[in-house]
Amino acid sequence: MTMFAADPTVFPAAFAALYAAHEVGDHWLQTHGQACGKGAPGWRGRILCARHVATLTAVKAAALALAALVLGLAVNPYAVTVALAVDAVSHYWADRRTTLLALADWLGRTVLPGKGEFARLGDGAAAPTGTGAYALDQSWHVGWLFAAALLSSLGVS
Repeated sequence: MTMFAADPTVFPAAFAALYAAHEVGDHWLQTHGQACGKGAPGWRGRILCARHVATLTAVKAAALALAALVLGLAVNPYAVTVALAVDAVSHYWADRRTTLLALADWLGRTVLPGKGEFARLGDGAAAPTGTGAYALDQSWHVGWLFAAALLSSLGVS
């Protein structure tokens, strides 16, 4: 017996919806100003990052709702709300940039040698998608999409 009732059909559909929405929202819908400024110090960076995450979260909510509707999935709206909130907070945290870099540096000094150096690979101005920082950023987001999909499947059966 599990502590939380979950519907095993919701998890894969939720993950697919969240992943697709993430790709669209993080790459197509994010404005150039948000992409360039969300890591800036102070309120300007915080506001740009919050706007990006708000748009991204709305796209993810719409994708989850559409998947549930088309596939006839029963989802718990409270679980989905918590899942989207957890994902949004994790996305904002990573997209402020210095936070994820600090984590990579700490891991590089402790348990994963070279992680900070990997984060600094490539020329961010010339090719942000070809950098170590971008790879760490996207893998961070996908890991949290997994957690959000799991949370989305709770409280349904």
